[in-house]
Amino acid sequence: MKRVTGLGGVFFKTKDPKKIKEWYSRHLGLPMDEYGVSFKWIDPDHKEAKEPAQTAWSPFKEDSTYFQPSEKQFMFNYRVENLVELLKLLKEEGVQIIGEMQEEPYGKFGWIMDPEGNKIELWEPKD
Repeated sequence: MKRVTGLGGVFFKTKDPKKIKEWYSRHLGLPMDEYGVSFKWIDPDHKEAKEPAQTAWSPFKEDSTYFQPSEKQFMFNYRVENLVELLKLLKEEGVQIIGEMQEEPYGKFGWIMDPEGNKIELWEPKD
């Protein structure tokens, strides 16, 4: 079973998400939306997909609780193929699972902690 298939996103805390998005847009040319940027790309294993795959870059307010229980200022999101089975396997391996899996129109999400207290978001996209 494949586990991680790619980087789904990079999320980080900042004092002023609006200001940081404006800076990256102006100086690095990143085309921002309300969340940040979605970098689109073609998955070589799924070239027939109707929509391109994407990797998110998103600043969060510094007081966001979304990364909890991690105390870190960042969180990585990894793309996975079968989140339900992967979460079962990770639990069997002793990995700390955070909360319950959630399903959104754009995919399923689950969260784990690494040994250094970094919260990791796992995403099974619908693309």
